[in-house]
Amino acid sequence: MSLRRCKAWPRLALASLAFCVLPGVIHAAGTVTDPGKFLEQTERVRTIDHPRFVAMLAQIHEEASQLTPVQKWYLRYLDGWQTAFEGDATKANMMLQDVIDHSGDATLKAKSMALLMHNLGLSNHYEEAFTLANQLASDLPTVKDKLARFIVLSNLSQLMVYAGQTDLAIKYARMMEDSVPPGESLCNPLSMEVSALNKTDRLTSSSPKLQEAIDACSAAGQPVFVNTMMLIKSDLYLTEDRPEKALALLNHLAPSVAANRYYSHMRAVQVQLAQAYEKLGDEANARKAALAALAMSGQDEVSEWVRTAYEVLYKVEKRRGNPAASLAYYENFVAQDKGYIDDISARSLAYATVQQHLLAQRLEAEGLSKQNNILRLQQALDTKAVETSRLYIALLLVLVISIAAWLLRIKRSQLRFKMLSFRDSLTGIFNHQHFVSEAERVLRATERKSGAACLISIDLDHFKLINDTHGHAVGDIVLKHTVTLCQRQLRPTDLFGRLGGEEFGILLPDCTREQGVAIADRIRTAIEATPVEGDGRLVTFSASIGLASTDSSGYELQLLRREADAALYRAKRTGRNRVIADNQLPGMIRA
Repeated sequence: MSLRRCKAWPRLALASLAFCVLPGVIHAAGTVTDPGKFLEQTERVRTIDHPRFVAMLAQIHEEASQLTPVQKWYLRYLDGWQTAFEGDATKANMMLQDVIDHSGDATLKAKSMALLMHNLGLSNHYEEAFTLANQLASDLPTVKDKLARFIVLSNLSQLMVYAGQTDLAIKYARMMEDSVPPGESLCNPLSMEVSALNKTDRLTSSSPKLQEAIDACSAAGQPVFVNTMMLIKSDLYLTEDRPEKALALLNHLAPSVAANRYYSHMRAVQVQLAQAYEKLGDEANARKAALAALAMSGQDEVSEWVRTAYEVLYKVEKRRGNPAASLAYYENFVAQDKGYIDDISARSLAYATVQQHLLAQRLEAEGLSKQNNILRLQQALDTKAVETSRLYIALLLVLVISIAAWLLRIKRSQLRFKMLSFRDSLTGIFNHQHFVSEAERVLRATERKSGAACLISIDLDHFKLINDTHGHAVGDIVLKHTVTLCQRQLRPTDLFGRLGGEEFGILLPDCTREQGVAIADRIRTAIEATPVEGDGRLVTFSASIGLASTDSSGYELQLLRREADAALYRAKRTGRNRVIADNQLPGMIRA
């Protein structure tokens, strides 16, 4: 099945266009006496009372012939906002680009660029969105209009959350808090800060910052922002293994979400209800809510919502003893999980690519004067001297290349012989000694670039019983099968080694703790769901997995192994067949 990327922000991102759609339209009355002020008022009510915004927009269009050129461009910007709100991003982007290129108004240009950046991110044009973000950040000191600056900062904060740059997102949100324009409140910046904190695992359901955002948005009359914060709180309840609290909060929120009819919230409620009911053992309601969430999603959509819904359905059908349905839902879950992680990687890669391009442009500009000096010196050389120099250089290059090729052949021969001593004879993966040396090397490189990495320790549950019951030949088949299942989930850059017996180690470079837990759980699920045939019957087995991350344990391999082994032993003690990460709360055990 071909999969396309979901055009929604992950989880409960506060998209600039994500506001309520109330039934009916409230038509404005009277004539427009001051078009400039009327346009400003129209813009301000777009998120608080969207039906009134639509009515005011229609009213000002009736008097468009009386507007000044600047006011007409203002109206076109508002039309672009509404067009994007209605879902036609392509048309909206053309209108916004028109305002940017031809309005000549710095304030309108800044607002239009912020909205265009937002739309590009929604439509998965990541490099274009991040390039525009760099331009907006550079131009920010020149934006004098307080509301325009507020809008630019809001969109920048949101996009940085999306790119995984949470510290930068928090910085932009706090800049918003320091310069709230007249008519605005702390609701928007506090919500942005909470969303960023939620991505860093620094937020709990009882965090004062979360309650502060809820109170600010309630006081400002922003129901959609209130619901967003409440949904974050219920999601935290689920993470903390408090499904009864999540269920009560979701039932309390349901009337407000239904009244506002914000699509992302309606689907998030169904997904979280499915999770809560599944944790509470209410399989019927869990299945009903998960199917409702899928019914609200696109056929080929890839998103965290769809991924979670399939995961709940897989667990429910497995408990009910329906292997065919369970396997079908599991396959959809795996495809969604891979697509979701790939999309996160695509965002990170696009962000890094844009940053590298920006750095290259700066270096090119700095080196331009030096390059001109070199060219002038070259032109001053005598023609014959230049030709002689080029001949010497060519001869030297030939000699260097010949020596390099000879050394390369020698090196390849050495590596072929050396490779034989690096591999485990049964499974073909790294042996203990080579895994340790390679892991230390990769960790040192990761530390130098301030990257992230995860170490996974895997131990097959009751493996001795398999050997005693079915024989060592079947045990060897189980070990080889386990290696094959693990390799299907790993990237080419990941290190995989057999540490002894039924114990394995995996080092995941350039991997955050959240991504590492997701990969470890996919490995655990694949092992649990894929028995092997031995001794004339199917042999099922499972694995306990412990994970340590450089985010909390540093870059020393010895400490990472100790933390991963400690997490593995916790997994063994708490029932096996589960994933536990370092410093993990009991409610966050994945099984």
